[in-house]
Amino acid sequence: MQGETYRFEEVTYRLLRSARRKRLGLVVAEKGVEVRIPQRCAERHGHQFLRDNIQWVREQLQRAARRQSQVPDHHFAFGAHFPWLGQPLELDRAARAADSRIDGGYIQLYCRAREPDEAQVQVALQKLYQREALELLTQKSRYFAGLLGLDFASVKVRRTRSKWGHCTLRGELQYNWLVCLAPEPVVDYLVIHEVCHLRHHNHSRAFWDLVGTLCPDYKRLRRWLKENGHRLQL
Repeated sequence: MQGETYRFEEVTYRLLRSARRKRLGLVVAEKGVEVRIPQRCAERHGHQFLRDNIQWVREQLQRAARRQSQVPDHHFAFGAHFPWLGQPLELDRAARAADSRIDGGYIQLYCRAREPDEAQVQVALQKLYQREALELLTQKSRYFAGLLGLDFASVKVRRTRSKWGHCTLRGELQYNWLVCLAPEPVVDYLVIHEVCHLRHHNHSRAFWDLVGTLCPDYKRLRRWLKENGHRLQL
């Protein structure tokens, strides 16, 4: 989709055409406000649609600004603290790559540069978190799948924008490694959620009943992730 940029009052927006779209739509995303219209729709209808819903757009922009202000501004340097399973751990320098680990209240991090800048520390820290998250989430997946008598094909971690986890029809479990910044009960809920999809590839009553057998407090933990997930950044 391609579109030009317009402005109505204080709101800047783009008008985007789509051959697949059948009706007008509004999206307030990281890249801005988008008015999405069907391919053969006259532009004036898109502009009017934005004006008719301007109050909703303002509210969504204000909400996005509030959420952005809550994202932590990390200082990537040794001696700073970073969350792991909801606990702030001090970043310490490891002498060797083999010593890099998250353990005992510290994050031991190896950096090749003698005096690394913040960008180098951040990259090294993210790689360490991904490695530690893969190990932790694999262990938890094995544990909870075992309780249900289920098995899975593999576990992968990646950084995604919209999903915290995913279970494929082939039994592949995928997690956003940033979830390991959250308190451990939230991490457990996410793993249980995805493991239960090994049996139910939907969000039916049977699925949520199965989640509840392993995580009775899943509604509160699910809400926590929805309300605080944007804060989990590294």
